Formats: sequence, C-alpha cells, structure tokens
Amino acid sequence: MSDYADPENTLVMETTQGPVVIEMRPDLAPGHVARIKELVREGFYDGIVFHRVIDGFMAQTGCPQGTGTGGSGKKLPAEFNAEPHVRGTTSMARAQDPNSGDSQFFICFEDSPFLNGQYTVWGKVSEGMDNVDKIKRGEPVRDPDNIVSVKVAADL
Repeated sequence: MSDYADPENTLVMETTQGPVVIEMRPDLAPGHVARIKELVREGFYDGIVFHRVIDGFMAQTGCPQGTGTGGSGKKLPAEFNAEPHVRGTTSMARAQDPNSGDSQFFICFEDSPFLNGQYTVWGKVSEGMDNVDKIKRGEPVRDPDNIVSVKVAADL
C-alpha cells in the first residue's frame, strides 16, 4: 500500500531529472484522467521526450514522434474547467480544435492565467516540481529530457 491519498489517481513519473508525482483530478476531467491512466498502463509514455519546453511557461511531452505532431490516435472531447493554470498544473495540449487533445500534455512552470478555460486541466504536480524545473529548455529541445517511466501509484 502506498502513502498516496488516492493511489488510483496518482501518477509516479520517473524522468531523466528525477521523480515527479502528479495528483490527477477525475472530478475536473474524468474522461482525460481515464484515458491517461489507460495510456500509462500500456506503457505509452515510457521513453517519450519533453519536446517543447519554454522557460517561465511550461514543459510539454506525450508525442511518440518527439516532434509535437503525434499522439495515441484517439482524440478526446474537451473537458474545460474552472481550475486555474498555476505552477505545477498538468493540462492537455491540443490543436486549434478544442476537441483535439490526445496524449500530449504540459506542466506549467509558472502561473499562466491566459490558458484558463481553454485547455483541460487534469492534475497537478504534488512532489518533484524541482525536477520539472530542471528539464532542458527549447523548441525543439536539443538532447531532450524524457519520461523514463510512469506508473499509476495503485500499480506499484
């Protein structure tokens, strides 16, 4: 048994910069949380790079090609919510179409209120934000950091 409040909705991510724990919010985005857990349990995110990392803004990951152009192939209906984009927020990346979120997500380095209500917030970093801060910057990133592995805490 883990020490996490809700192990079924907690992600334990090992990155090249160290561990990061994300508390998922099925109350905000039940469809997104369910899909992310599916992808995590398939090992989809293991080895995927942080391909777009903007200082003072966010670190984006979840593209199997490492370019920002790919996904898992399953688009998700938007679940925009009132949760603000603050330091540590995890939110879905998307194209112009609000219902184009797939597997790519980002972690905010800083408060980013201009994103509020336009992207699906589905969680927040609860431990390891210092490791997120160390992720190499770039668009694209040269020699990028990556997700070594990610697991649902209940499965550990």
